[in-house]
Amino acid sequence: MNLRSKFAATLIVIFISLISFGQTNKIVMDYLNVPGPIVLNKNTYNLTWSSHPSANYYKQEYLGAKEKIDRYNKMVMMEVLIGDAKPLDLATVKINELKQMKQTNPVVNYDVFQKNGEILLDFLLSENTADGKISILERNVYRYKAFTDKNGNKGVMLFAASERSYGN
Repeated sequence: MNLRSKFAATLIVIFISLISFGQTNKIVMDYLNVPGPIVLNKNTYNLTWSSHPSANYYKQEYLGAKEKIDRYNKMVMMEVLIGDAKPLDLATVKINELKQMKQTNPVVNYDVFQKNGEILLDFLLSENTADGKISILERNVYRYKAFTDKNGNKGVMLFAASERSYGN
């Protein structure tokens, strides 16, 4: 494995491990300079949580005015990973995670669409009770897009929409 491949693999591992990064910080900073609020499908989302856990990774989550981060119905997320990773690299990592989940959860399902180097990953997953009943049903649409910023830094941006349903 050459140095570039090792670097890309390291970035992917960091990206995936940070996706689950705990949402415990109280200071919300707009690291990505996204003018808000974000309007998607006539719903308005405000920046409610952000993280910059490493020099090359940023994550921001947006919720509606009455939503709570621990029990939301709709959320929008933006993530940026600076480095040599490609959209397909990051989407493949998520797809492999979904395949692993599907082995024990038949609800997990996904579709992948590719166009002009961008990847759209549309997936469904659930959290189930011990007796197998669905306690949370979640649909996510992830759009992975490569970018080069004004300083010449390359990376991948993830724009995601998530929708949840609880109980019945």
